[in-house]
Amino acid sequence: MLLLLLKNTSDFVAAEIILYLVMHILLIGNGERLRETQRKLAGVQAIIHVNQRPSTAYQIIIDLDFDEVPNRLAQYALLKDTLVILGTVQQQLAAIVHSYNKPVQCHLAALNALATFINRKLWEISLYNATDEPILEQRLKALGIEYRVVNDRVGMVTPRIVCMIINEACYTVQEGTASMIDIDNAMKLGTRYPHGPFEWADKIGVADVYKTLYALYHDTYDERYKICPMLKTYYLKQQRFYA
Repeated sequence: MLLLLLKNTSDFVAAEIILYLVMHILLIGNGERLRETQRKLAGVQAIIHVNQRPSTAYQIIIDLDFDEVPNRLAQYALLKDTLVILGTVQQQLAAIVHSYNKPVQCHLAALNALATFINRKLWEISLYNATDEPILEQRLKALGIEYRVVNDRVGMVTPRIVCMIINEACYTVQEGTASMIDIDNAMKLGTRYPHGPFEWADKIGVADVYKTLYALYHDTYDERYKICPMLKTYYLKQQRFYA
């Protein structure tokens, strides 16, 4: 929160300068991803709005739910000086813009916005145009956010790996080789993962794991991403792995 105490006319000038320097950010989303983003941005020098109408008043717009509402690109495309960060790992930016089939004038990026990946040291980001990297660097650096640019691909890097591990863990349980709790403990103790595959799936959301793997398989037709029937059943029943 920014608090300005104005005593005289010169203070109004100072206040105007401060407001110019402070970045305005619009967050669009709900649920755990929104809460995690708010925790990540807590304390940054910015004025943060949530679920307001997109406009040129914002230097950065972060749409955390873009995978669920992909037609929202039409609201952002003409915001010329705005850095628009789409929370999508299930779609390639090039494919999104191709489907939109109109000029995109905003600075367009994608963020790995799956739950558990936002409030971390590094943001995983891809760009539609590599020429937008100076804008990305300038604005995220101003917020103190570190990031790593990855290729514009479905699944990015980390979601691709983690979801594949979760899927393999499902095959292992389905075949009766080990229990969910045994696999979770082994992964945490043996590989120092922050969560076991099934714990991680529950935190990310089983639906998001399923949809990411579905998108990966239909993008690559790589057997590594072919969804385990056990995972599909939990998705269809809208169940968590641990009650």
